[in-house]
Amino acid sequence: MGQKVNPIAFRTGVMETWKSRWYASKKEFSSLLLEDHKIRKYIKFNPKKSHYRNAGIDRIEIERTRDEVRVVLHVARPGLMIGKKGQEVELLQNELQNLVKRRVNLKIEEITRPEWQAQLVAEEVAEQLAKRASFRRAMKQSMERTMDAGAKGIKVQLAGRLGGAEMARREKANSGSIPLSTLRAKIDYGFAEAMTAQGHIGVQVWINQGFYKGASDDGDDAEAGKASKVAKRTHKR
Repeated sequence: MGQKVNPIAFRTGVMETWKSRWYASKKEFSSLLLEDHKIRKYIKFNPKKSHYRNAGIDRIEIERTRDEVRVVLHVARPGLMIGKKGQEVELLQNELQNLVKRRVNLKIEEITRPEWQAQLVAEEVAEQLAKRASFRRAMKQSMERTMDAGAKGIKVQLAGRLGGAEMARREKANSGSIPLSTLRAKIDYGFAEAMTAQGHIGVQVWINQGFYKGASDDGDDAEAGKASKVAKRTHKR
């Protein structure tokens, strides 16, 4: 299969659920899809709210009902999003309501293990590359932190003019196991871009978080219960 398939999209509908959960007719689908894109772009890349990037937003889930739009933010540092006495949340909620012209219900959930989230790891590596840090050191440090946090495996791949070289190339490093074709394996994927003086550097991260609940590895049991070539007991007719 290689690395051409997004691991999250590969498992969506089978082991993973959708990040946007709503139903619409053919006439309204395109406008609502564009509205979801506006909401995500406004939260993550708003130049007036630069501190939102430091909060560590892993993913944004959107649910729609007839009355409101429910937005759930999964954040590593929720204090930066909430603010003093929840002022930032109320302000962001009002801004989103003005953007989509309907009622918005905003909810923030904390991520307990940010080292396990591939998107946050990719953004951290991209931030270090933008500060002219050594790309090999940035890859090694991020991999060590993720493995120390208890992950089963991690793979980091960089592509671009690494180290200011004249010709773009691709460098990758991995630790542990990354079974990309196993659906029951919980593989998280993240992508970020580092804006350097020489050009953009793409950062891809795969993290193996183990197996999904109820999808444990039954390799030992299968080996113990395999059928033998010779029957253990012969029956005479």
